[in-house]
Amino acid sequence: MAGALLMTVPSMAGDATIVHPEQWPKGGSPLPIDPVIESRIRALLAKMSVEDKIGQMIQADIKSVTPDDVREYRLGSILAGGNSKPPGQPYPDASQWQALSDAFYRASMDTSDGRLAIPVLFGIDAVHGHNNLVGSTLFPQNSALGATRDPQLIHDIGQVTARELRASGISWTFAPTLTVPQDVRWGRSYEGYSQNPALVAQYAAAVIGGLEGKPGTPQFLDAEHVIATAKHFVGDGGTRDGKDQGDAQISEAVLRDVHAAGYPPAIKAGVQVVMVSFSSWNGVKMAGNKALITDVLKGRMGFDGIVLGDWNAHGQVPGCTTEDCPAAYNAGLDMLEAPDSWKGLYKNTLAQVKAGVIPMSRVDDAVTRILRVKMRLGMFEAGLPSANPLAARAAQVIGSPEHRALARRAVRESLVLLKNNQGVLPIDPRKHILVAGNGADNISKQNGGWTLTWQGTGLTNANFPGATSIWAGLQAQVKAAGGSAELSVEGDYKKKPDVAIVVFGEDPYAEFQGDLPNLAYRPGNDHDLDLIRRLRGQGVPVIAVFLTGRPLWMNREINAADAFVVAWLPGSEGEGIADVLLRTPDGRIAHDFHGKLAYAWPLSAAQIPVAAIARGEHPQFPYGFGLTYADGGRTGPLSEDAGVALSSAQSGVYFTHGKPAQGFVMRLTGANGAVMNVEAMPAGTPDGSMRISALDYKAQEDARSLSWSGTGAAGMELVAPAPLDVERETNGDVLLVTTLRVDAVSQGSTAMIGVGCGASCGGQVPVGRDLAALPQGQWVRLGIPLKCFRDAGASMSKLDRPFEWSSHSSERIAIADVSLGTVADRTLGCPAHGDKP
Repeated sequence: MAGALLMTVPSMAGDATIVHPEQWPKGGSPLPIDPVIESRIRALLAKMSVEDKIGQMIQADIKSVTPDDVREYRLGSILAGGNSKPPGQPYPDASQWQALSDAFYRASMDTSDGRLAIPVLFGIDAVHGHNNLVGSTLFPQNSALGATRDPQLIHDIGQVTARELRASGISWTFAPTLTVPQDVRWGRSYEGYSQNPALVAQYAAAVIGGLEGKPGTPQFLDAEHVIATAKHFVGDGGTRDGKDQGDAQISEAVLRDVHAAGYPPAIKAGVQVVMVSFSSWNGVKMAGNKALITDVLKGRMGFDGIVLGDWNAHGQVPGCTTEDCPAAYNAGLDMLEAPDSWKGLYKNTLAQVKAGVIPMSRVDDAVTRILRVKMRLGMFEAGLPSANPLAARAAQVIGSPEHRALARRAVRESLVLLKNNQGVLPIDPRKHILVAGNGADNISKQNGGWTLTWQGTGLTNANFPGATSIWAGLQAQVKAAGGSAELSVEGDYKKKPDVAIVVFGEDPYAEFQGDLPNLAYRPGNDHDLDLIRRLRGQGVPVIAVFLTGRPLWMNREINAADAFVVAWLPGSEGEGIADVLLRTPDGRIAHDFHGKLAYAWPLSAAQIPVAAIARGEHPQFPYGFGLTYADGGRTGPLSEDAGVALSSAQSGVYFTHGKPAQGFVMRLTGANGAVMNVEAMPAGTPDGSMRISALDYKAQEDARSLSWSGTGAAGMELVAPAPLDVERETNGDVLLVTTLRVDAVSQGSTAMIGVGCGASCGGQVPVGRDLAALPQGQWVRLGIPLKCFRDAGASMSKLDRPFEWSSHSSERIAIADVSLGTVADRTLGCPAHGDKP
């Protein structure tokens, strides 16, 4: 398989958007045409009105649709998006999902007033287990599973996921992701199994077989299996600079041989849905690319199931909006995902069909495919979702010991060992072991995005009943062996440890919020590196356990540690880490390292390994690398030249460790309008209206105290070295997060937090009331949605002052960090127009 990694990229002479279907793999459905099903479809089509048919071609999100809407509009499908849950249930259990599924099903089967009974499909993103269900078994994310090189394991994970979905009353998952990421700066890289198309193709058949069952057997789409969705067709992992929803500027041969590699085996395995990508191929949006959707996917590859659009992706097709897009249907999409735009889309599509803009033949083809999938699933005979035998035993099925044992095994098999100098691993569990780092006892962090919430943020360990943190897994095995373990996030200890395990890594993210400009890990923030170095400086051997969705430049951390383990995003079963890191009480090795890199590891923060390999350069660790306990030799020392300036601003950090990000300037403006740059501490405006001084938060002088005299409007601002474009982040759920402490605040405080975008351009949000409500003397993270600043008048594509704090009240506030993020202790709502401080 390694040969696929060195593929020469063909030239793109001529029109780079021309498709040659005859050059693509020829295939077809493994399911022969069923005359009974096809006859039922024709009979039902003959009874359906145009309105009935259009309803089947639209998918609405449960946040924006009710069972009554399904009854009225005859919608064919609903979905639960990443942050969409049963009403009033932010963290739903199986019974709550079942009740919602039943309500929508009943609505779709209502035959009053002459309606036709056509069961509604309910889809959800179950991408690493049933990750929207409290108490479920959560598997390692796909980039971890690629390291296992174990197709049977992947099949079994699909099977368990299907069982837990069915137990909650849901029969359709938007998985597997068959992307082949070539640039891991892309925030969705962890959803891809590997950079190697051959491995992705192998896994495609395995996971679909687990989710759906084997075609031609009684198990195929039976009551214990679900509909699978191959996504995102095609090229989402090949966009320029790894930009989410970007443009894959590649030849047709690379699109076919690399990025489409998973689709022929997926179709052969019987996948029933293919989701089309947000992205473009050489400037043409996939949701409008008829040649690839109709001529290649449906024609040449013989796919006979549903072609589904992604979340409002049709709105990006030229000439379209989210409520109006005949071009997407005419390109071959059978069902458009219109989460909050469905009603307008229904109205406009109905008019376009009646006017002939969308041919009735295209409508009948789409509805035929939708009904075919529903009949193959047995939906017309199955009854209520809660009547499924697994649903009746949900408490025994979801998070069962057998399911968790499989997930724990997946953790063991996916761990990759990059360094083990002096044989510090495996660890004698009878010793005294320090477990440190902010990932040690953090089940949310070890799961990553797409976990109970879209971004996987705002969660605590209490949200994961039955799950095991890495700390808890280590502690249990150490205690059982007669040793002792101590947990300290910051690495302090009561008794000097024999060895330390430092668990750290990426915070959860999903989609574009994880896009990076380069592969530096937390540029400008060396907290984790400093922790490793401090413990080593105290004579404590250190094992670094890195939680990440992708390879990042970690040479300094690898050098600093005695051993370095890539744990990826391991899911809910943290004890799988202890299984491999610790010896048994009698000194044996129960589980050796098994994982091999499914993605090459970068030599520098500037290197994109796949592109570098194509140029004949070497990555730091090649595809397939992974040590075992039997391997000798040393790793390192590695070059610590990052190849880029490590500025925290690159990762949306504007102020940290008491200093502005590299290149940023802190500026004070007095009540008299005089402006001064802050060069040293303490400092103050000449008119005495504002002062700034250093104070200690977690380290010496790593925070700043801001004091206003109340004699007039004064402020502090962070000035960027160049305008920042955060429009994309604004459209998502990103916050401007300030770690602050209220030391004194006036009654009726006039404090404002804002952003600036040039002269006479900016937006401010009043925070005085919120500051007054916070407990004084306590550090908290205050989050303000970026869209609040846009609503207040800021142009978010050209911020030159990404943080401003002003007031004309007498108050004293301390700040330790200002950054973009998705996690806050308190998140403010956007003020209504005209609100005052």
